[in-house]
Amino acid sequence: MELSISDEKLKEIMKEALIEIIKEKRKVFYEILLEAIEGVGLANAIREGRKNKFVGEDRILKMLG
Repeated sequence: MELSISDEKLKEIMKEALIEIIKEKRKVFYEILLEAIEGVGLANAIREGRKNKFVGEDRILKMLG
């Protein structure tokens, strides 16, 4: 006997499970989401930086010192 489930029912079950996880593990979910957002921000900054000229290490150290 083969068990089958419709796409809509599977979507509903997955949605309910995700909501339950978010409610029960709010802090962990928040940290995961924050890391993902930071990763996207870093990737965007790197991509943007590649469009411009590179800055030499001595110039950076001069600005920091």
